[in-house]
Formats: sequence, structure tokens, C-alpha cells
Amino acid sequence: MSILVCGSVAYDTIMVFHDRFKQHILPEQIHILNVSFLVPDMRREFGGCAGNIAYNLKLLGADPLIMATVGDDAGPYRERLQTLGLRQDHVRHVPDTFTAQAFITTDLDDNQITAFHPGAMNHSHLNRVDDAVDVKLGIVSPDGRDGMMNHASQFAAAGVPFVFDPGQGMPLFSGGELLECVKLARYCTVNDYEARLLCERTGRSLSQLADAVEALFVTLGPEGSHLYAEGRRIDIPCVPAQALVDPTGCGDAHRAGLLYGIANGYDWTRTGRLASLMGSIKIASRGGQNHAPSRAEIADSYAAAFGESLW
Repeated sequence: MSILVCGSVAYDTIMVFHDRFKQHILPEQIHILNVSFLVPDMRREFGGCAGNIAYNLKLLGADPLIMATVGDDAGPYRERLQTLGLRQDHVRHVPDTFTAQAFITTDLDDNQITAFHPGAMNHSHLNRVDDAVDVKLGIVSPDGRDGMMNHASQFAAAGVPFVFDPGQGMPLFSGGELLECVKLARYCTVNDYEARLLCERTGRSLSQLADAVEALFVTLGPEGSHLYAEGRRIDIPCVPAQALVDPTGCGDAHRAGLLYGIANGYDWTRTGRLASLMGSIKIASRGGQNHAPSRAEIADSYAAAFGESLW
């Protein structure tokens, strides 16, 4: 039985501007903005929510299924998935499109200018949850709008419990649509900003949203996370990271920990702690998929952080 991970597969092109944007963007001239930044440092990372979540699940020893759409330029990503042993049964090629990609320029103050091209991601609705067999758990993570709506409905219709993870896709939905997806889901996960936005858009309080699902997870960055389940709030501490290198993909690593804990019947405290640990491990490396601890190293880190065995 597999975990079906619905979401984006994307390339992240990250560039560093060795100066400060504020020295080149003049407030009184923004009506005729025409600027150019020399970026001597550039790297390309494998990313996307589905790609990152599946990568972390594989580190934990799971065998996830990715459901995503990619374009004509997906060759290097497909080769990577094959090398990692991640199945591509439901990674659909959409002809005459590019794979989704983000172009991120960062200055010396860590300000960022990002351009995102959705490309093949806009066709995610072509994939259907019921095309995947032997699925016991799923997640609907940021993807094309219609795909996210369809996949939430399809998981519910198939009787497969799933996590609703609106993330950066939240602005695509009305309050009513967000509430519908929450009610269809068994679990929901958001960060603290997204939690406030979800409450504002749906007109529901956090406690009311928590009552609509079996468990609601709210991450709080360095303050850990709150897990609402069984009529109570469980406070999960943040695991101190070995280094604070790059937050890209930390949320996806956290989601992988949640999915693994749920799939393996862990109690909520243990599930939340594993998710916290996975986010901490990821932040110590660049990009979303460059950390590579062994399963034994993950278990050792968990024991050191919480004084108990993981497996």
C-alpha cells in the first residue's frame, strides 16, 4: 500500500545578486521600472512540493507515488527520480509545455524577487486519483487549481484519507472552496500565516476548522508547531538544526514526517515530533532535496532530540 503524493514537480533556479535591491530600485521611479541585476552565482535545484515530499518519504523508508505533470524539459528530473528509486507511474508528460519552474534572485539582505512559471502544472487535472492502485493515504499539496480541487474530491470519493495542504496555492481558492476541501480531507496542514489566511477566507475559527478534520497541523517556524486532535492542542517543539542554511522545502519535509507517522499508526505526539525533526534536518542544506541522512541517522537524531526510539 502506497502514499499518493499529489502536487508539483518543479525546477528552482536560484541566483545571488551581490548587492542590495534597494540600491537599484528607486521608489520615485517605479512607474518606469527597468532594472538589470548581474548574478554571478546561479544553481538549479530539483523541487516542487510533490517532488520534495516524496524525496523525504523515501529517506524515511516509504515507497511513495508521485502524481504530477511535467513538460518537455523534464528529462533531468525523470533521471533523478529513477536514480532515487521513486516510481513515475503517475508523472504525466504534457507536450508543448515546460515543467513548472521558479526563478529566484536573492540579494545580500536575503530579499528575494521570484518569477514562477506553472507550465505543465496547469494541467494537473488530467491526472486522476483513481488511476493509482493500492493507495492507503494521500496528500493534496500545491499544484494547479483544478487539479487540487479534483484530487480532493477524488480522494474522498475513493474513501482514501488524505492531507489537505493548500500552501502557496491558497490564493487560488475562494473561502467556500477552501472550506469544501477541508471538509473532504481527513487532515489539514498549514503554517501560521496560512492558518490566519484560512480562517479569514473561510470565516471559521481555528477551533472550528480543527473540528472539521481528524487532525489540524499548524507550523510556527522556530517556535515548533501546534497539533489539534482529539479535542486538544498538542505542542510540538522545534528541533534545533545543525545549521540554518536554507528554508526552501522545510515545509515539504515536515509534511513527509506527518504522512509517514499517520501511515504507520504513530500517536500524534510521535508523528508531530518526526515531522519537526524532518524539517530541522532539511534546513541544514541548500535546496529542497540535497539532504541525505540514512534511515539510521534519522532514528539517531530523533532519539537524541526526544529521548525515545523512533522505529
